[in-house]
Amino acid sequence: MLDLIISLTLGILFGIFTGLFPGIHINLVSAFIISSSAFFLSFSSPLSLVIFIVAMSITHTFLDFIPSIYLGAPEETSSLAVMPGHELLLEGKAHEAVYYTIIGCAYATIFSIILSPLFISVLPKIYPFIQRMMGFILILASIFLISREKNSKIWAFIIFILAGFLGLATFNLELKQPLLPLLSGLFGASTLIYSISQKTKIPQQIVEKITIDKKELIAPAISTSLFSPFCAFLPGLGSSQAAILSSEFFQPSKKQFLFLLGSVNIIIMILSFPTLYILNKARTGSAAAVQDILNLSQKELIIIFIAVLISSIVAFFLSVYISKFFSKNISKINYSKISLIVLIILSLSVIIFSGFLGFLVFIVSTILGLLAIYAEVRKGHLMGCLLIPSILYYL
Repeated sequence: MLDLIISLTLGILFGIFTGLFPGIHINLVSAFIISSSAFFLSFSSPLSLVIFIVAMSITHTFLDFIPSIYLGAPEETSSLAVMPGHELLLEGKAHEAVYYTIIGCAYATIFSIILSPLFISVLPKIYPFIQRMMGFILILASIFLISREKNSKIWAFIIFILAGFLGLATFNLELKQPLLPLLSGLFGASTLIYSISQKTKIPQQIVEKITIDKKELIAPAISTSLFSPFCAFLPGLGSSQAAILSSEFFQPSKKQFLFLLGSVNIIIMILSFPTLYILNKARTGSAAAVQDILNLSQKELIIIFIAVLISSIVAFFLSVYISKFFSKNISKINYSKISLIVLIILSLSVIIFSGFLGFLVFIVSTILGLLAIYAEVRKGHLMGCLLIPSILYYL
């Protein structure tokens, strides 16, 4: 029991680091643990390592909206938060933006744990059919997302296809951590460069008690509850696609969309563990790490859910505290300099973990991300980098 508590604590601490530090993803830490598993297992049990990964993943998912909203340094799971979050940042409401994502995460934790027994009983019955239809499902989802573009459907299609070719090329290069240069460029570096070019100045942030209109959250809660569970086991449809699909069935405000993003990310993360238990298929990097360490039993899955619940409670209060700290200090610093520093950190992270070939991918993906910004289409279309390879795999 003591080793599980220590693993949980260390996982939360590492989740704070990976969540707040641009370019350091939980997948990198998980990959390091797997590659060094013989060493770690010499003084720790497989279950302890799994609890470490779970605690780190949940804490990371709560916290990674903070650099996304305050610094414009997102990962795949928080990339869509950049635009509404950045708008609220310029209104002096960055803490409120983060708070809505945190509330979404908290709701999704409870929902996912309650849903899991039903999810476990139903998924084995419907998955064989869904697997046969997977390619067509992904094509229909892609067509739907492009058709809902409000500005230019032509540019949306072009960017989606270009991102798909870039994704195919990147995965065929056999890079270490191929998603790091790909997603850091598409969603992170492009936004940072745009912020620098616009000479963005951050106003004084408002830090006060936030009053939540519970009725305002009913629509995003229902919408994300309907769509996110499917994206937990459908390859290529991650949190970005789930958020976009969910938001198409009502007209969300910026705050509603941020709540939706937080809830989507946690639902997909949590349900990836029962998906692994049922189908033996990993749909997140964290689940893939668990798969390499341990064959999950029902008892171990229950322990994972307990770790999820404890980590979520701790991460909730940590996120609120850290966001307030950022709000009180962000306006004191030159935002363009911060953006430049974060851009340098991302570039160095790519070179260290993916090599100079990965840095070339990073440059190309950054250019494509900037194209999406200047074409004024949703950056969610850039997820063609994952959808098109998945479609070709299943057809």
